[in-house]
Amino acid sequence: MVRIVTDTTAALPADFVQRYDIPVLPQVVNFGVESYLEGVDLDMQTFMDKLTSSRELPKTAAPPPELFVEVFRKLVPTGEPILCLHPSTELSGTVRSATLAKAEFPDADIRVIDTRLIAGGLATLVKLAARWAEAGTDADTIERRICELVPRCRIYFVVQTLEYLARGGRIGGASALLGSLLQVKPILMLHDGRVEALERVRTRQRALARMEELILADYPRHEDGHVCVMHAGAEAEGRALAERLGGQLGVKDVPLYYMPPAIATHAGPGVLATAFFVAPDKEQ
Repeated sequence: MVRIVTDTTAALPADFVQRYDIPVLPQVVNFGVESYLEGVDLDMQTFMDKLTSSRELPKTAAPPPELFVEVFRKLVPTGEPILCLHPSTELSGTVRSATLAKAEFPDADIRVIDTRLIAGGLATLVKLAARWAEAGTDADTIERRICELVPRCRIYFVVQTLEYLARGGRIGGASALLGSLLQVKPILMLHDGRVEALERVRTRQRALARMEELILADYPRHEDGHVCVMHAGAEAEGRALAERLGGQLGVKDVPLYYMPPAIATHAGPGVLATAFFVAPDKEQ
């Protein structure tokens, strides 16, 4: 059976990880001289408390190659193909770490995939890959399906402030909104692995309403678009959004994910995001 490996930027629920026995590599979050591993010695509540009280933005780093080597040492002897699904190289060094570790096992079938996505979009791909693997789908087919889905993913999000994206250097093409427009509540999107500005809106409520409109306009009604909602410190809003989308799209139990610390560090408290996959004819 194909083995699936990912990292904590996928924000996968613990029960799913256990059910499919998925190794999840922890991202690193540094508050000053204090270093933490996501999901190991830093939970979401502790992280949010530190983020909101810290004068300086924490630094984030990809899992070091050594952690991947440890995982590969356990999986390679089985002889099963290994598919590693990780966030965009524009935003994280995780793919590089996995690739460096892969070089230690030249005879193994290890495939490192830059999904160009983060959080809920990445979580969906990992979930699908794990289910396909359990069903006996071969590695080539799973890899092809994943690569076909990547350009179909839409990730929209609304932040309380652009300050965190700017300070963390992850603002990408949305930098044009800085300066006099810092108080704008823009709708941002992840496009080809980079943060881009989609629309400028003056209030958060209008931004969230417009984000819903965009999803309703493009969500595929003839197939499963795998919609999900993500948040950091905005659980009530996130739950309400998930319920509204579920009712409007006819989707039962829209997943609600915590935005993991390595991403929430740059998006900031109060971020609310959605991810879904459009029909093939609407690829990016």
